[in-house]
Amino acid sequence: QLQLVETGGGLVQPGTSLRLSCVASGLTLENLAIGWFRQAPGKEREGVSYISSSGRNVYYADFVKGRFTISRDNGENTVTLLMNSLKPEDTAIYYCAARRPSGFADFDPRGYGVWGQGTQVTVSS
Repeated sequence: QLQLVETGGGLVQPGTSLRLSCVASGLTLENLAIGWFRQAPGKEREGVSYISSSGRNVYYADFVKGRFTISRDNGENTVTLLMNSLKPEDTAIYYCAARRPSGFADFDPRGYGVWGQGTQVTVSS
């Protein structure tokens, strides 16, 4: 059974960087597209970035384009989200999730069947 664990969150100052990792166990990630989502207090969960199973297709939400980079290492069963130039509004719990066959859009949480427990990212001076 696939399990996902996110690591790398923390408290950082605006303008700095964090690298989040999503590590899979139980099953290989190589055939799964992975999405990163985030949820701030009082807000709905929103899609941040997506990477296809091959890594050839990547997408970013407009609010992180040019600042965040998603990548994957199927040999290490890991998907990484490098977050640069962090802003206070990036503060949220960040989740990775494995895509499941569905008709939902890539950034629709309903299209994902397995979720990690989340990692807290706080950007504050």
